[in-house]
Amino acid sequence: MKDFITEFSKKSIEAIENLPHEEIAKALNILQGVYERDGRVYIFGNGGSWAIAGHWVTDFNKTVFSHHLGEHSKRFRVSRIPATEEELTAWANDIGYDMVFAGPLDNVLEDCDVVIAISSSGNSTNIIKAVEVAKKHKVPVIGLSGFDPSNKLNQIADVKIHVPTPKGEYEVVESTHDTIMHLMTKYFKNYFDHLVEGKQGNG
Repeated sequence: MKDFITEFSKKSIEAIENLPHEEIAKALNILQGVYERDGRVYIFGNGGSWAIAGHWVTDFNKTVFSHHLGEHSKRFRVSRIPATEEELTAWANDIGYDMVFAGPLDNVLEDCDVVIAISSSGNSTNIIKAVEVAKKHKVPVIGLSGFDPSNKLNQIADVKIHVPTPKGEYEVVESTHDTIMHLMTKYFKNYFDHLVEGKQGNG
């Protein structure tokens, strides 16, 4: 049991130690730009990645501003696509599961927005179709993927946040993706704290 825990911990630590710093920095710059021009952030993924997308929505819409909620009239505008299970099942049943993200995304995207696509394999058809919609609208795509770096999402995303692991190690990839989400949340939390505290100091 101890050996299993040690081995799992080793893989997780290695993944975090090898985060693609430059790509994460690019993502942070893009997200800050979207915030400044009042764009929207749309996030999607399957299974565990769907859960990470929902967590991301919560943290970017609320947690990054949590120390000074009353001081920020302008906040991130982040949504998981599609917004409801009803819409997801309608697209899946009537059109096909490969369109559950692309269909709703095509309805709302504007050129001031950004898309965050999360897929451990990077090859899910419904993820790739949605990324192609973003490309059609000339909207930047931040892609979080894993396993083989030649995966489709990692190839076509504008920002390539890839977690290299042997194929099938979802637990390492997904937990690392969640860590990246927390890293970005903490970055913007500190950023907005600094803005408010700077204004208070000047006042």
